[in-house]
Amino acid sequence: MFDQSEAYLDLLNNLADGVYFTDLDGRITYWNKSAEQLSGYSESEVMGKLCRENILMHLDATGLALCTSNCPLRQAIRDGRPREADIYMHHKNGSRIPIHLRVAPLRNGSGTIIGAVEVFSDNTAKTQMAEKLAQMEQLALLDPLTSLPNRRYLNSHIYSCLEEFRRDGWNFGILYMDLDDFKVINDRFGHEAGDLVLKMVARTLDANSRYFDIVGRWGGEEFIAVVHNVNERSLAEIAERLRILVEQSSLTDHGSLRVTVSIGGAPVDEGDTAETVLHRADMNLYQAKQSGKNCVWISSTSVQR
Repeated sequence: MFDQSEAYLDLLNNLADGVYFTDLDGRITYWNKSAEQLSGYSESEVMGKLCRENILMHLDATGLALCTSNCPLRQAIRDGRPREADIYMHHKNGSRIPIHLRVAPLRNGSGTIIGAVEVFSDNTAKTQMAEKLAQMEQLALLDPLTSLPNRRYLNSHIYSCLEEFRRDGWNFGILYMDLDDFKVINDRFGHEAGDLVLKMVARTLDANSRYFDIVGRWGGEEFIAVVHNVNERSLAEIAERLRILVEQSSLTDHGSLRVTVSIGGAPVDEGDTAETVLHRADMNLYQAKQSGKNCVWISSTSVQR
């Protein structure tokens, strides 16, 4: 058995990174305090469970579920080689959080592999925004439900981006996002569950956007992302990644309640105003809805409806 002295456990519990150990079957045998804080799951909720049993549910950037196909931890146990990767973890609150993980085999005194250790850290590049968010809150520029920038802030930011585009040629694009069949969720599960879904989606979108991009709540079940330094192709790639991560988010306390999002996008073009670029993104959102929902429609040209 792995020697877990009191001093050693104290050291692990004071690390900023999440740490957990598993046996050869992937059953969790240790879970430190930072793992609790980063994942939302307490030690009592995970000890003795298989790591793939509806806990962290790791995904790669394509939406592939690693726990059932290409698990780094099981690979390390099989071949004895450490690994690291940037992936997406399921948080207890239902959202998807980007993390950097490192996995290594655990060996006993004779060198035999007896399990594995995973160390993971928050990979959200949002710390630079803390001061700005505090200022925004003071100026009533945050949505009270989701704590994202509200419509007033988004409008102001889009105007600023347009000035930079005209003056310096700095490209940006708009993603107009609308939750699919949200009324059905409210009618079936109630408005309290609907609010939890909105918060879950907001956390997923915010945590997985780049620190210099802005995601805000436009109103109701609509979100807007202002995405910098993109063309039509890269805007579509970012939109597709966000779509996948929203689809893979779930509220486990409500029977794995899920929601999907349709996304319309438009890169800024010469002669655009805030109204025209938003209108073009809105028209493309309509096309995404008409195409069956839960999809992305990006176009730099006007779409009629």
